[in-house]
Amino acid sequence: MKLIIAYIQPHRLNEVKRALYEAEVFKMSITNTLGCGQQRGYHETYRGVDVEVNLLKKVRLEIAVNEDFVERTIEAIVRGARTGRIGDGKIFVLDLPECIRIRTGERGGAAIG
Repeated sequence: MKLIIAYIQPHRLNEVKRALYEAEVFKMSITNTLGCGQQRGYHETYRGVDVEVNLLKKVRLEIAVNEDFVERTIEAIVRGARTGRIGDGKIFVLDLPECIRIRTGERGGAAIG
């Protein structure tokens, strides 16, 4: 089992969800977040004062998958999120030692579904 965490641009969320659905990945958690990377933010003027904005809006996806869904999930996220510009995002793949479905008490891969 793996936990896939992806940070993407907010405006690419619908494309990523569409690509995930085509890859038969339907279960995910999505959170709005702030972050910065190679983009380093930007400057703007607000009421005559120069302001540096270095935390940009991002969307965080968390998807728990069984081993046979790892590559297709990663490929779907890349296909939906890629624009070719700095700031497209990052994907992290972590080992997931345990998963428990609260309703039924199932454990492991069966709990992921």
